[in-house]
Parts: sequence; structure tokens; C-alpha cells
Amino acid sequence: MANVEMPRMSDNMTEGYIEQWLVADNSYVTLGQEILQIETEKALMTYEAESAGEIKIIVPAGKSVEIGVLIATITEKS
Repeated sequence: MANVEMPRMSDNMTEGYIEQWLVADNSYVTLGQEILQIETEKALMTYEAESAGEIKIIVPAGKSVEIGVLIATITEKS
């Protein structure tokens, strides 16, 4: 299982706003697939999956989250 934590997208970023999930909860994602749009103080950025598997979204869109907070998990299919 891989944890998806709010990433640090810039040096001065302390939190990010989850603008939109680009995938559905419990769907299969591939390595490198764009899964999330994060709004920072300066830009709207896209985040890519760092592993493949079934995604379980923990924090819904429309929430601000501090860097490093768990926002989803990706479970590999066995």
C-alpha cells in the first residue's frame, strides 16, 4: 500500500487546497496518472500517482490540508 500525502509543491508552501480529484474513489490508477489538482498560493498544479493500484480517497475536494497529511492510499492489486 502506498500513502498519498499532501506534497510540498514549493519551498514556502505550508498547506494545499484540494481543488479536484481527477479520479473516482476506489478506481484503479496507473503510475504517473494525473490524480489530483492542488491549489497553492501561486498556482493550480496537478499531482501524479507514484504507484499503481486502487485509490481510496481520504480527504475530499474542497479542503485545505497541511503538508504531509495523508489524503489517500493506493493499494496494489494482488
